[in-house]
Amino acid sequence: MAQVLYRELDELTDDEVYAAYAPPEPDWLRVNFVASADGAAALEGLSGPLSGEEDKRVFKVLRARCDVLLAGSGTVRAEGYGPLVLSPDRMAWRRERGLPEVPVMAIVSRSGNLDPAAGIFTEAPRRPVLVCPADLPEERLAPLRRVADVVAVGEGDVDLAAAVAALRGRGLRQILCEGGPHVFGDLVAADLVDELDLTLSPLLVGAGPIRIAADHTANGGHRESGPPRPLVLRHVLEAGGNLILRYVRSAGGSDTEANAR
Repeated sequence: MAQVLYRELDELTDDEVYAAYAPPEPDWLRVNFVASADGAAALEGLSGPLSGEEDKRVFKVLRARCDVLLAGSGTVRAEGYGPLVLSPDRMAWRRERGLPEVPVMAIVSRSGNLDPAAGIFTEAPRRPVLVCPADLPEERLAPLRRVADVVAVGEGDVDLAAAVAALRGRGLRQILCEGGPHVFGDLVAADLVDELDLTLSPLLVGAGPIRIAADHTANGGHRESGPPRPLVLRHVLEAGGNLILRYVRSAGGSDTEANAR
């Protein structure tokens, strides 16, 4: 078994952080979340208050590394997502590797209830993608087709396996999901998650908030997630009391962490 890397985040250069998150395969789906020490996925309804500058440093590297950023419409609205942009140094890092300056933004919505005039669409440096069920009324989708490419898969709910295949068919092979918990729960149920990047924030929030993976189905029923999926811990980074953890589904990528030592 590969040795687990334990480091202080402040000891690592940006190049070492990039190396620590190198995907082991060309097709890779990673999920990035922050949670409190007692397991809450949100504070006052938002994940932002659980996150700090330490967590955001890794967050920005993961965004720079992906081809497409996938997020549920509820998360996009609640967290106030704007157009997907990166800092000049992150864009330069991508250009040096032959990548477009920014990833594509992909929004998952069961209802298509999105504002086509929102900045996430109208100010996007690359045309976004809307992932939705195939049986949504065309009159609802028509305004969104003007500002986004529509990937319509599934009936009554999004078929995430088909959606992931469609994104990869567009050359968007490295997928970063930032939630929310319902999308993550659906990805787990569909057995699509290759990596979980989880920051544990040094906070006790108490009872109430949902976990990072939540159940939802179109009819309000319960969706079985299947048997637990074993994970392999690849590294632990510590910063300001935060534990920044990287788990993968397989033993692949064991050489990655050696580059960050």
